[in-house]
Amino acid sequence: MKNEHLHISSYTSLGLVLACLLALTALSVIITGIHLGAFSVAAALIIASIKVVIVITFFMHMKFENLFLKLMITGVFALFTLVIIITFIDYYLR
Repeated sequence: MKNEHLHISSYTSLGLVLACLLALTALSVIITGIHLGAFSVAAALIIASIKVVIVITFFMHMKFENLFLKLMITGVFALFTLVIIITFIDYYLR
């Protein structure tokens, strides 16, 4: 506990993160109105994944954590991506 650092984010950076999340939310709403066929779900998942990375990085202060924890979270994202890809491959090959 002696090596803990206080991580205080500025209002400007939090405002930029909020604006980015709102823009991505608006983009996902706009994409639902566009008929992309089979790529609609993929586009929604990509936008949601980007939003998750932003929330984890800034609001959960992951950019200040040690390398081991960052690697663990990256591994979870890699496994999630692999499961989604395998699901899409299975769906399209039926």
